[in-house]
Amino acid sequence: MPAQYPGIGPVGAVTARLADKREMRVPIQTVTGAIEPEELGRTLMHEHLFVAFHGAEFDPAAQTDKAWVAAQAVRSLNALKAHGVRSFVDPCPIELGRDVRLMAEIAERAEMQIVCTTGFYHEAAGLPGHWRRMEVERIVEHYVREIETGIDGTGIRAGAIKCATSAANISPVEAKFLAAACRAHRLTGVPIITHTENGIGALEQQAFLLAEGVAPHRCLIGHCCGCADPALHRTVAERGSYVGFDRIGYAQFQPDAVRADSVVALTRGGFADRVILSQDRVCHLAGRTTPPPGRDGEIYSHLFTDFLPMLRDRGLTDADIAVFLDANPRRFFAG
Repeated sequence: MPAQYPGIGPVGAVTARLADKREMRVPIQTVTGAIEPEELGRTLMHEHLFVAFHGAEFDPAAQTDKAWVAAQAVRSLNALKAHGVRSFVDPCPIELGRDVRLMAEIAERAEMQIVCTTGFYHEAAGLPGHWRRMEVERIVEHYVREIETGIDGTGIRAGAIKCATSAANISPVEAKFLAAACRAHRLTGVPIITHTENGIGALEQQAFLLAEGVAPHRCLIGHCCGCADPALHRTVAERGSYVGFDRIGYAQFQPDAVRADSVVALTRGGFADRVILSQDRVCHLAGRTTPPPGRDGEIYSHLFTDFLPMLRDRGLTDADIAVFLDANPRRFFAG
């Protein structure tokens, strides 16, 4: 444990009684069953089907027709298949309306491989009070159960672990949940997908995970594309983790032209094998009053219709793009 977080406590009984699986090759758990990494295919690594921030359940205006959500999602995923996408990772945190039954229904109807995650969000917008009070080993136990047994009695197993921070300085509460994610990773072998606020705190977050014994190539440091600093991208990659260019299309955080320049810079610098592309799009956000970004029926297609042409215009090839979308997700899960 990093020295500045002394209150988290030592490894407990849950961690002690299970073998360390960090280096084991484990199947990828999708919401419709296990697959091997070779079956993953072209993959979007950070998208969402349904999100409801904590408290939406008390707002009559935010009540959601899940059948309508499923129909919209199936339509959008079918559009994705035309771009060769076979797999879709939805790292929705537990407390943000994660609904694995809905995910499984959508996966079956759309014939898409969907991976869900265990793990909570960051302190500013998540981490319910009940869980904030828990000891780290109790959180680890919950994560391991969702990975190895199933979520909410469904038998649907999480295929990755989500963790999040909201600032450069990781708060003591966030540190407890990051530590739980690291220990659950060591017990199960599934990788970690993170959230940063537009890259803020990415290096601190990465350093924490590595100090807790997570191999760098088992971490995807999320939303780094919200930062235009090439030194940050390069440092994350040099340390061995995947760099999340996973909010493509969100102009309020960064113009796509800047993101494209950054992807090219990393590729030219020899780090194509550390670039992950995705969009963080949401098919339906509970209570939303405006439609999500994207063309009608193609909520998740902006990457293919608009961003990839920008990369090609800058000299990248289809072989480079295949590394980002095919090879890197496969290697991330395979370890």
